[in-house]
Amino acid sequence: MTFCLLTAVLPKRYMPDQPIRLATRASRLALWQTEHVASLLNQAGLATEIVPMQTTGDQVLDRSLAKIGSKGVFTEELEESLRRGETHLAVHSAKDVQSSLPPDLELLAFLERERVNDVVISFQENFDLNKPGIVLGTSSTRRKALLRRFYPEANTAEVRGNLQTRLRKLEEGQYDALVLAYAGVHRMGYDGLVRHFLPTDTFVPPVGQGSIAVESSRALDSSLKDRIKAAIDHPATHRCLLAERAFLRTMEGGCSIPSFALATFTEAGALRLHGGVVSLSGEEYVDFVQTAPATQADALGRAVAENVLGQGGAAILASIREQRGEL
Repeated sequence: MTFCLLTAVLPKRYMPDQPIRLATRASRLALWQTEHVASLLNQAGLATEIVPMQTTGDQVLDRSLAKIGSKGVFTEELEESLRRGETHLAVHSAKDVQSSLPPDLELLAFLERERVNDVVISFQENFDLNKPGIVLGTSSTRRKALLRRFYPEANTAEVRGNLQTRLRKLEEGQYDALVLAYAGVHRMGYDGLVRHFLPTDTFVPPVGQGSIAVESSRALDSSLKDRIKAAIDHPATHRCLLAERAFLRTMEGGCSIPSFALATFTEAGALRLHGGVVSLSGEEYVDFVQTAPATQADALGRAVAENVLGQGGAAILASIREQRGEL
């Protein structure tokens, strides 16, 4: 496994003697994820090179994701490198991947999921999440809305940047605590700062949280794609993500919309999907739970979304878009 700098357009056709080039964001967490993918590919006998890039979401840090437009904000530059043939695979946090991909691209694999909870981290060892007036830093529209619903006495404040930047701001006292995905906190070795695990039955995570997604051009050699899938794809996680992403597509939402969905397997092997949406104020909350055979993951996602929309979710989304001047 080696790192390379992108300096020229490389041949679009994969040659067997070439390493597989992996496009990734340049943050420490993104590089950890890509190194993990590379390690699995290496174990399967596939050589790799890692190609770090800056995305719009990494460069524009003075505005919230909702204000800069969330579609592809952490993925677009990586996807363009796939199209140009400069890289073979793009490695993403699954929750950052837009609900609908362009027709020339596809998601090849989802790696085994980490624990999906959101967590509260703080340098205060006895941090009390229920203490009135605390300031919680988060850049997530969903987290802000759910905090307003379940912890109304807390204040939320925008925080952008990579995990290390956010921790520096936390240490400087700009916030009392941060609300983040456990997966990233754990992968970067900050478990000791976790003060609360937020329960997934109420504080439902966003689509894809905890998993790593691997994307390619549809034109990539089919035999190579088969080898890649065999080396890195986790079938149970993949099935869960199919249901969650079908939910998100039907909701027509992205990470700037406070929707949520979590698919899990029952003891009997069926797929259970809990999805919903919450208003920006946290006052309105619509959710729905349905179970189906695992082979019907896509249909399950659509069905749960249609129920949420029909029970008031559509009105919540319309109100959010109106508030943002999108109508």
